[in-house]
Amino acid sequence: MLFARLLPRHFILAAAAAVEIGCSSRVPDPKTAANEYARAASRGDAEAIYAMMTSASRKSYSLEDVKRLVAEQRVELAEQAKDITAREPRTSATARLRYEDGEEASLELRGGRFWITASGALPGGARTTEQALDQLRRVLARRSYAGLMRVLSASTRAAIEQDLRSLVDGLERPETLHVQVVGDSATVTIPGGHVVKLKREGSIWRVDDFD
Repeated sequence: MLFARLLPRHFILAAAAAVEIGCSSRVPDPKTAANEYARAASRGDAEAIYAMMTSASRKSYSLEDVKRLVAEQRVELAEQAKDITAREPRTSATARLRYEDGEEASLELRGGRFWITASGALPGGARTTEQALDQLRRVLARRSYAGLMRVLSASTRAAIEQDLRSLVDGLERPETLHVQVVGDSATVTIPGGHVVKLKREGSIWRVDDFD
């Protein structure tokens, strides 16, 4: 039963697609692949099912594994095939592009063309907690402040932006601020309650910490 429930996730609905971001493209109809799977499932054709599986799923299931599972679950597969062909199926197609630097862009097929749903440089909506954490890792890895603001909740984003705006306003006239220097360290109290700590490295003063 488990194989019958999971198998549709392991075969590719669109065997090939000419994807051109932002432009109309000719792509296979996912319903064709769904109907092919239904026919293969109804007759228990393990080789046909295996041929439709993605390369990633073939690493998890060998042809012999598929043959064994199909033989064990012929009844469930036949019922699943009837469900697919008995009513008008609702199909969708998505694509994920991975770049050389590890960044990814997710696309969704609507109206005969692919649309960007998420990208490392564009706002995206995480549908799962894992996706949200992955987005956080990516923006931190890029040291992207703008990217970080996109993945934070509205309340946290507003609090950070307000805090930073207060710091920016307080630093508007640095020559008027009182700086307490002790050796190669300095502490500055900023209007609004912020404190900035500096450290001298050689002849250069650098910001060591701030809150």
